[in-house]
Amino acid sequence: MAIIWKLVSCVLASAMIQRVEGQAIITDDTHFFGQSPPIYPSPETSGRGSWEAAYKKAKSLVAQMTIEEKVNLTTGYAAPNGCSGNIASISRLGFPGLCLSDAGNGLRSTDFVYSWPSGIHVGASWNKDLSHKRAVAMAGEFRRKGVNILLGPMVGPLGRVVEGGRNFEGFSVDPYLSGALVYESVSGIQEAGVIATTKHYIANEQETNRNPFGNISAVSSNLDDTTLHESYLWPFQDALHAGSGAIMCSYQRVNNSYGCQNSKLLNGVLKTELGFEGLVMSDWDALHAGYQAALAGMDMVMPNSGGFWGANLTQSVNNGSLPEERLDDMAIRVISTWYQMEQDNGFPTPGVGMPAMLTLPHEKIDARNVSDKPTLFDSAVEGHVLVKNVNNTLPLNKPGSLYLAGYSATAPDQNGPSDANPLIKFQWGLGYESAVSYLYAVAAMYLGTGASVPLSPIAANGTIIGGGGSGSVPQATFIAPFDALVAKADEDDTQLFWDFSSPEPPVVQSSDACLVFANAFSSEMFDRPSLRDDYTDGIILSVASQCAKTIVIIHNVGPRLVDQWIDHPNVTAVIFAHLPGQESGKALVSLLYGQSQFSGKLPYTIARNESDYGDVLLPSLPSGEYQYFPQSNFSEGVYIDYRYFDREGIEPRFEFGYGLSYTSFSYSDLKVEPASISNTTTYPIGPVVQGGPADLWDILARVSVTVSNTGASDGSEVAQLYVGSPGGPKKQLRGFSKSFIKVGESATLTFGLTRRDLSSWDVVHQAWQLNAGPHQIFVGSSSRNLPLKDVLRVPLQP
Repeated sequence: MAIIWKLVSCVLASAMIQRVEGQAIITDDTHFFGQSPPIYPSPETSGRGSWEAAYKKAKSLVAQMTIEEKVNLTTGYAAPNGCSGNIASISRLGFPGLCLSDAGNGLRSTDFVYSWPSGIHVGASWNKDLSHKRAVAMAGEFRRKGVNILLGPMVGPLGRVVEGGRNFEGFSVDPYLSGALVYESVSGIQEAGVIATTKHYIANEQETNRNPFGNISAVSSNLDDTTLHESYLWPFQDALHAGSGAIMCSYQRVNNSYGCQNSKLLNGVLKTELGFEGLVMSDWDALHAGYQAALAGMDMVMPNSGGFWGANLTQSVNNGSLPEERLDDMAIRVISTWYQMEQDNGFPTPGVGMPAMLTLPHEKIDARNVSDKPTLFDSAVEGHVLVKNVNNTLPLNKPGSLYLAGYSATAPDQNGPSDANPLIKFQWGLGYESAVSYLYAVAAMYLGTGASVPLSPIAANGTIIGGGGSGSVPQATFIAPFDALVAKADEDDTQLFWDFSSPEPPVVQSSDACLVFANAFSSEMFDRPSLRDDYTDGIILSVASQCAKTIVIIHNVGPRLVDQWIDHPNVTAVIFAHLPGQESGKALVSLLYGQSQFSGKLPYTIARNESDYGDVLLPSLPSGEYQYFPQSNFSEGVYIDYRYFDREGIEPRFEFGYGLSYTSFSYSDLKVEPASISNTTTYPIGPVVQGGPADLWDILARVSVTVSNTGASDGSEVAQLYVGSPGGPKKQLRGFSKSFIKVGESATLTFGLTRRDLSSWDVVHQAWQLNAGPHQIFVGSSSRNLPLKDVLRVPLQP
């Protein structure tokens, strides 16, 4: 994630233990030394597999460079363009430099690009093919703008903290679903010749105290080896297996060692265990050490030297503190990634379409491709999730009149950059057009404009198509829900009434149905203040008290509680519309009127009460002896979201994987068969490729099922496969397939279960241990609707 300003940092002034009211207060981080074991030296890249040719070319080119030129490859600098970060050119050797830009949801802070659906919206689609198409199309815009490195996709945070402010940038709280979609995203981005940067590595699960500020250190995510591998590392492993060229290390500490200088995670796990061939870059201003961070495995610092690298790194090489061989490896990793994506052949000039001052005359580089419009629309449609539809409320069929209410139907009042006014620059560049409270909070924090207003859980100044921060989407020309409804009403001669400002709208009683538009917003830098709000709930209840068919549409960044009104008899349809990008209004109207079919499923669990989420509802705060060094203990292990609800016997309001359609489906003919593969040793024996031992992806069993469309409409269904293995959660997602099925027809869907799917992490052997079983096999339409069951046993070889 790239933030355009530098966050304030400091060192602690005291190296003693203070006492407050008799309690020892830790004031020096030497207290934590050794909690993350040191792993040295940093492994050199070797050009495994498909990286061989790029590695050889990079090694040859780097051999011709001076120490200063190699250091420049590792250190960002301020160029006269709008890129989030830059690496300088080496013109004498024909290297043009690199432009790096945000982010995984689309190219931010520039013009003539599309506004793509955000990660959580893609997660709700459960569509691997569509995720790939989105990535190819989105990365094409980066390429045409001269952006070499796309700062995304994001799988960290995974979503452990339910009120986490950046969860919307990722795909799902489930490691398997997130991993499957990040694999397709990385593959698609790099298919377009752009370097993918999978982030934020690792366990970066809250915004609160993510950076040191004042005399308080960054929060430490404390997790054991099993939790690391079975949850948070899982999607990163899939991204690496897809070939991710870059990994971004995170702001916070992990086991009390900063993520960008944690040798255990960078040298030990990423570059040794997972065989990473690409480059590790810092998050923006996440560097807290000099040559020590390079020894720990970091290869590139952004957006500048941070006072640690640059000339200081050159001095460290010259005085022997940093071996030149390590600097060579850092440079080779940068250049080999450039070669790996073939950016030496026909790639646009870095930053050519990224003007530094958007409001001034500049060359127009239109990165949009009209042929991508169907992908934009389909991606927007499929991320909508219908969770309630009774009394034949939807689809609408030429209603005589509709009443519209709520603050999230119209476009915000402003849409445009400002180079002179930093407040408006933040507003447009960080996605705060509708979220005024966030805009003023950022201004108070970084511009010194005084006290900020309390953060609101909603964006009250209009509809939202994305979240806030560096993962926001550019607000391109888009049709808001109200605009699309007006066009449809004009076509059908439907009378529209509306009130978008009143907390108690006076409903026109003759209305055939009432639509209430609401949202739940969040942003980088802040965790969510709540999972619901009284203002929105009041509007919904007011309308429902006057209208027999009340349809609630919520554009949401993640879980939004609904128990204040979900059982009201007049609330007859509810849609989680997520963050659909620029096709928001068109997609919604197409779904409301049955021109498109609902097929989305929840990529998270909706609880009945906040307390149902347990200890991971809120971010961890400084307290007690750790008031200067906040600690976030992942003591729940892998038991978050549906795994936790299953273990605790908690009934959710809407379970993980849930979503309705305009049709119905039945499941039958479950078959579980071992695959014809000879290698079923307890531990992997294959060579390490990028992502881990190659045989982790061997398919050991196949599961097939027949899904039939038994309803009255053609539609798509997401069949979900869960596995319950001895010693693990009751069930974990281990496969899914989305298929379009016509009325009266059936489709046979097949899932492959890999060695990794049927293994658990062995902390003693430091390897994935294949489990003989019995593995409980479940197949159905959600994590709580699994009508088909069977058992799988794996014969282990000695």
